[in-house]
Amino acid sequence: MSSTRRADGSVDSGAPRVPVGPERGAETGTRARVARLILEHGPITASTLGERLGLTPAAIRRHLDNLMDEGMVEARDARPHGRRGRGRPARVFAITEAGRDAFVHGYDDLASSALRFLAETAGPEAVTEFARRQVADLERRYRPLLESVPPQQRVRLLAEALSNDGYAATAGEAPAPGGGEQLCQHHCPVAHVAAEFPELCEAEVEAFARLLGTPVRRLATIAHGDGVCTTHVTPRDIAREDPPEPR
Repeated sequence: MSSTRRADGSVDSGAPRVPVGPERGAETGTRARVARLILEHGPITASTLGERLGLTPAAIRRHLDNLMDEGMVEARDARPHGRRGRGRPARVFAITEAGRDAFVHGYDDLASSALRFLAETAGPEAVTEFARRQVADLERRYRPLLESVPPQQRVRLLAEALSNDGYAATAGEAPAPGGGEQLCQHHCPVAHVAAEFPELCEAEVEAFARLLGTPVRRLATIAHGDGVCTTHVTPRDIAREDPPEPR
C-alpha cells in the first residue's frame, strides 16, 4: 500500500480515515505553529516555513491564506540584497499588530494608566526608577547564568534566557561593517506600554550592557513599529580600546 502526503503535510498510509473533532484542533494547532514561527523569525518566505515545519507547499499556503484572512499575517515584497534578476520579487510573510496582540499583551491599559498616574503625581523620574526596578529582577536572575560562561558565549545565553521568559530572542553576528553581535527579540510582552513609556526599553538596554560587560545599542524596537527589537552588542576588544563617553 503506497503512502501519500496529506494537504496538512502529514503522511497518509492509505488506510481509511474518518474525520473527527480533534482533527480541527490539530489544524488550528498547526496554524498557531506557523504564526509563532513568523513571529519569531519573520519576515520569512513560505518555502522556509514549509521546510522548518515539514509541510507541503499547498499546506503552508493554506495556513498562510487563513492567517491573512484573519488579519494575523501580512505578505510583503522581500527587500533585495544585492542585485536581483528579472521576475517577480520574493514574497515574505510578517506578523501584523493584530497577530502580535494574539500572543497576549495582558493588562496593557491598566499598566499604561498606572504609569501615567505615576508620572503625573511623582514626575517622569519616578517612571524611570520604576522601569529600572522592573528590569532589576531580570538582571538579578540572569547574572549568575551569564557569569558562568566565557564572555563570547554570553549573548547567545542571554537570548536563550530571554526566550524562556517569553521574548522569543535570537542571537547572531551583526551585519558588516562594524562587526559585533546582534540580539533580536521577536516578541515584547510590554510593547504597547513601552510605546508610550520608552523608559522601559531604556532600562532594559542598560541592563543588557551590564550583563554583557560591553556597550550595547538599540537599533529597532517593536514599540516603535519595527518587527523586531534589535540590539547591537559591541565587540569586547573594541569596547576596551574605545570606552564610551559617560552619559
